[in-house]
Amino acid sequence: MGEEVYLKKMVEFRWHGRGGQGAWTASELLARTALDEGKYIQSFPEFGPERMGAPVTAFTRISTEPIRLHCAIYDPDVVVVLDNTLLKTVPVTAGLNRDDNILIINSKEEPAALRESLRVTKGKVWSVPATEIALRILGAPITNTALLGCVAKSTEIVSLEGIRKTLKGRFRPDLAEKNFAVIEEAYKEAKTE
Repeated sequence: MGEEVYLKKMVEFRWHGRGGQGAWTASELLARTALDEGKYIQSFPEFGPERMGAPVTAFTRISTEPIRLHCAIYDPDVVVVLDNTLLKTVPVTAGLNRDDNILIINSKEEPAALRESLRVTKGKVWSVPATEIALRILGAPITNTALLGCVAKSTEIVSLEGIRKTLKGRFRPDLAEKNFAVIEEAYKEAKTE
């Protein structure tokens, strides 16, 4: 599945969301899980004059060796889109030009249809109905943890149990379990072409 990404020395993620959707939180949760699993990490947001609902970007680096880079990620291995309305306004596919790239989108659409509409010619496209899953389990359209489930499935860079442990350390027990249920469901429902 994601072996070509997992085996690289460093994997770079770029997260696209809107202010208040938790793109940076998802980046941090992924990084903390990777750290707990023995990897080197970086997680940071790109902030400007953002306000609630404005497009935001966050970045994650996960490596088997110490990370010496301290800059934004322009040629990501993995791009995660928390809000599919950004597909029309933000160049989310920028830098995705390799066969081992992964694009993950919160969408009910089939990955092949997303590939065609975004004119993605290389790599894998994944979709997961994160909003629907979050509404069903959390009762709110909080999609960031659902996207973590798809990241775990598509890249195999962290384990589901590792994510569960990270959630337990970050949230009160009932919230951790609900968010983990979202992650597990997204893991099951995520698909690629």
